Amino acid sequence: LVSAMNRVQLLGRVGQDPIMRQVEGKNPVTIFSLATNEMWRTGDSEVGQGALLLLCALGDVSQKTTWHRISVFRPGLRDVTYQYVRKGSRIFVEGKIDYGEYTDKNNVRRQATTIIA
Repeated sequence: LVSAMNRVQLLGRVGQDPIMRQVEGKNPVTIFSLATNEMWRTGDSEVGQGALLLLCALGDVSQKTTWHRISVFRPGLRDVTYQYVRKGSRIFVEGKIDYGEYTDKNNVRRQATTIIA
């Protein structure tokens, strides 16, 4: 019996080559950005990307790009991601959403949303 679920699936393009970071005393993490797009015909409700060709024939198409921060901690997946994923690659990511806080270099508290792959 599942009482709660935190799961996300994203299909998009990688915005930058992955980087690997290691904080002292912790395991390394591979981090990259992923862009997803939503498209719709102006004046209509949103539709999926699969209908893009039909939309182009029907009128003006609007698009919204959303950027996601992806973190990969699992050792095998982390290393393969760092080695083979490149800027512009189209990839599918499955994971969970993590909401956190950090303090930036100006000592300002910020919120961060990350997908843990």
